Order: sequence, then structure tokens, then C-alpha cells
Amino acid sequence: MMLNPLNLKHLNTMDAHDADMITLNLEDAIAPARKKEALYNIALFLSHMETSESFIIVRTNPLNEGGAEEISFLNDFSFDAIRLAKVKNQNEIAQALTLLSTDKELHISLETKEAFENLSTLRIDKRLTTANLGILDLLTSLGLPQSLVSLHNPSIHYILSKFLVDAKTAGIHPISFMFQDYNDTETFTQWCQLEKMMGFETKACMGPKQVAIANEVFTANAKDLERAKHIKAIFEKNAAIQENGFMDETYGFIDEPIYKDALLYLKENT
Repeated sequence: MMLNPLNLKHLNTMDAHDADMITLNLEDAIAPARKKEALYNIALFLSHMETSESFIIVRTNPLNEGGAEEISFLNDFSFDAIRLAKVKNQNEIAQALTLLSTDKELHISLETKEAFENLSTLRIDKRLTTANLGILDLLTSLGLPQSLVSLHNPSIHYILSKFLVDAKTAGIHPISFMFQDYNDTETFTQWCQLEKMMGFETKACMGPKQVAIANEVFTANAKDLERAKHIKAIFEKNAAIQENGFMDETYGFIDEPIYKDALLYLKENT
């Protein structure tokens, strides 16, 4: 979930939210004249924060627009990751990693056509763990109108699919885009359902209402967990007697690929 560090009430109630990740935003939503104020608010907040239930991320500006100075300034404070805006290439990844403390992760906002084309090659270090799809900026970079963002637009489906597959190919965790119409919970729910069907596990959120919906949609259901546990147990039992392919009364034919998929599901959802 994204928080504006100029709103001190939001910072002080951060742990009241159920978001897995909290992003403190220094980029687009902060006017240039107030970026330093927002940066100092984050520093003050982090210096007094004892613990947090959420993974804390600071979203910086692009490296050449203040991001390098922001990373250097914040490095010694207690947070988990930097999210770098408007990344284009490996050189920017390398520069950010050089600036960033080795105990922190690097996340990127995928908002440029260059990064979209080359995402599968950007992970030059294991500290780059996560990519966030900034679909509105990406469309602008591609010379496409933002009005294309609709549930049934094939171009958007392609962007989501390519982003997901390229991120997974690189070993990067993909986070789907933030839906701007905060009060349209019905459409937000439909986006979450579509993205879960595509293979996404995480959705960017603007506030508590969206967090609650995303948690409900993306949380594993009991039926799927039961299936994965059953497949794991029955396959391991049969494999012990050299039977790696067999018919199961409940779930039909089970072999090693089915077993591996069950293990993956259990790893991601337990």
C-alpha cells in the first residue's frame, strides 16, 4: 500500500493496516517544492519506528532527479527496500546497488519502454527482488493513451502477460499496477480476479479498502490448499515404492509435474 509521507496521520497509523508491504512515496504524488519535506518526514518517522508488521519500502525519484541523494541520505535508517522510479537499463540498476546498503533490497518501478523491453535481463544482482508495474507511465512512454486501461483490452492483457513472464524469467517478483479509482471497488475486485487468474500474487493498493479486497482475492482458499497437501502426501507415499505416475481417486492422474506444482503452491501460500 502506498502512503504519502506529507500526511503524518497516515504515517502514525501505518501498523493499523493489513498490507504486506508499505511504500512511502517520494515520487510523482509529491510536488517538487515539497520533496525535501517528505524526505525528512520519512527520516524522522523511521528514526522513531521500533518495529513494523509490514515490509517497509521507500519509493525514490529517478537517480538523476534526486534519487541518488535520497538513497544516500536514507541508507542508515531502518527500512527494508528502496523502490527506484523510471528505471531504463542495467547501468541504473548497478548505480543504485552501489549506493544502497547491502542489507536492503532494491525494487524498481517498471514505467519506461526500455525497462519493459529488457526486464528479463535487468536482474544483475540478487538484491533486485521486485518490479512494480507503473502502467500509466509505461503507456505514456510507449506513446499510447492511458484510456486503454480497461479489463477487456487485449493490449493491456499483453502488457500484463509480458511483464509477468519476463519478471518470473528473471527471478523478480512482479506486482501489478495500482488502480486509481479508489472508490470503484467493483472494478478493482475484477482486476484482482483477472490478475490472479493470469498468475499474479500481488497487487498494488492505494488504501485500506483496496488492501482488504486484494487480501481476500489473492489469499489461498482452503480447497486449493487441501488439494496441494493431498497431492504432496500421496505422491511422496507412492514415490517411496517407485511409482511416480498413478491414478488418484480424488484428483485423477498425478505425476511429478503435478507434484511440483503442488509444492510450489504450498511454498507460496503457507
